[in-house]
Amino acid sequence: MEYDFTTLPPQDRYRLLTNFVGPRPIALVTTRSEGGHLNGAPMSFFNVFSQDPPIVILGIQTRADGTEKDTLRNIRRTGEFCVNMVDMELAEGMVLCGVNFAPDVDEPSFAGMDTAPCRQVDTRFIARTPCAMECRVERIIDFPRRAIVLGEVVDMTVRDDCLDAQGRYVDPSVYQPIARLHADNYIVADRQFELKKPDAATAWESGVAMPLKERAE
Repeated sequence: MEYDFTTLPPQDRYRLLTNFVGPRPIALVTTRSEGGHLNGAPMSFFNVFSQDPPIVILGIQTRADGTEKDTLRNIRRTGEFCVNMVDMELAEGMVLCGVNFAPDVDEPSFAGMDTAPCRQVDTRFIARTPCAMECRVERIIDFPRRAIVLGEVVDMTVRDDCLDAQGRYVDPSVYQPIARLHADNYIVADRQFELKKPDAATAWESGVAMPLKERAE
């Protein structure tokens, strides 16, 4: 099958892209409304793209009537947001936060999620999130029906039990994030495995070619 994306309707493009580009990590984004209420919204058009500077990206689509969603309006006004990563403990609450509530509804509270104040931005993070990344807007790229938000991470709070004894890497037996596949289908990272480069490839990268016999073996 071949699909010409220059003529394909947007919903068909969405279906194909989200079916094949996955699993996609979920950002449960918390912001502060104009009235001072906490807003929470899940987004699967999200990822980290750089460590220097530390940049995460959100893709936020407008509502069906073309109006901006509460999260984007809050981000434009405050220039701040917080990304909360989601595991199975927060999965049901994350889905509830995706309901199209009025702007003055505190979605995390409605979903039964405890929150705590962020340290460097004016919003709150989900207390039980494995990782909360406080962000300031670096730039926003606007398209007719979508905004791409680049946020610079200025602070990170990690749940203590998610890290190994040295505090350097996540403990895969504890941190098992969920991700979006397509439609209402999700996946949990509860089966992890290692894939390492063969010795020959490592040798080539260091500029030391291994003998043919050794490479063959």
